[in-house]
Amino acid sequence: MEATKKLKKSVLIRQRKEQEKAQVGGASTAKLLNCPTSPRKMRLVVDLIRGEKVETALYILKHTGKEAAARVEKLLLSAIKNWEASNEGASLEDSALFVKEVSVGGGRQLKRLRPAPQGRGYRIRKRSNHVTLVVDSLKKVNN
Repeated sequence: MEATKKLKKSVLIRQRKEQEKAQVGGASTAKLLNCPTSPRKMRLVVDLIRGEKVETALYILKHTGKEAAARVEKLLLSAIKNWEASNEGASLEDSALFVKEVSVGGGRQLKRLRPAPQGRGYRIRKRSNHVTLVVDSLKKVNN
């Protein structure tokens, strides 16, 4: 009989997530689900802050004229708060936080019909997206 047991994929995923949570001083994530903006428009804003320091990213988002910038700014602030909650002893200024990863995926689509000539109907797809933002520190935090 084998000593190692084959585990289900869902169990492996859960164990990996628990290990990531156990690491103190690591990256923190924030997710924005079903945001009613098309993924293409959201990617325009997200590409501006990828890899930037948190202070610079907040400044860029504050002064970007796109509607999606306000949503991403709120998400970035949430990721910063999550990082502060997981690293209680660390100060935000000393840790040099930066935007490690940002990804935009397509969410669900609402399908609507617009009346068209000669009894036809044109389909309108109202798109939404999911945004995942990861914040990490350049300097390792000692607790």
